[in-house]
Amino acid sequence: MKKIALFGLSLLFTLGALAQETKATKEAKKATTEKAEKSKKEAEKKKKETEKKATSVKKDSKSKADEASAKGKSTSADAKAKATAKQEETKAKATAKQEETKAKVDAKKAETKAKVETKKADAKTKVKKTEAEEKEDLKETAMSKAAEKKVKDKVTGEYKGKKVFTGPRGGKYYINKNGNKTYID
Repeated sequence: MKKIALFGLSLLFTLGALAQETKATKEAKKATTEKAEKSKKEAEKKKKETEKKATSVKKDSKSKADEASAKGKSTSADAKAKATAKQEETKAKATAKQEETKAKVDAKKAETKAKVETKKADAKTKVKKTEAEEKEDLKETAMSKAAEKKVKDKVTGEYKGKKVFTGPRGGKYYINKNGNKTYID
């Protein structure tokens, strides 16, 4: 019963310790969310500006057409003015759509960059080993030395400070600190 209670307490303690975010990951997430918000705001501003330009071009084209008809010019001149007004209007719409799509693409790029940066920051915090851990991995124990003596395969190189052997079917491996074969790709 005591063992079960101790096991439960140790499980809760380890889960509590692992569930907490580190300061670096919090800062990275905060920075990425801020960048994403800024890019969204910029995209919205660009969209509003393009809409304003499109509406101003529409008004200008309509006013030109109205002026031409008001002056009493011939019907052909009136038709020409209307045609140019329509052309200007379609051009304004096309540029507005292009700018809007550019803004959306820029916002998506910024979001993906932010996600990549957070993943890199998380990976860096999780993967890094201390120098002591790396040295311990490279240490050779008595078991590994004894296992190397028993191996009858060819020595073909070196990997992580250990001799690399080639087996009878071509597999490459080294003897780890526990004396077991660890295969290399």
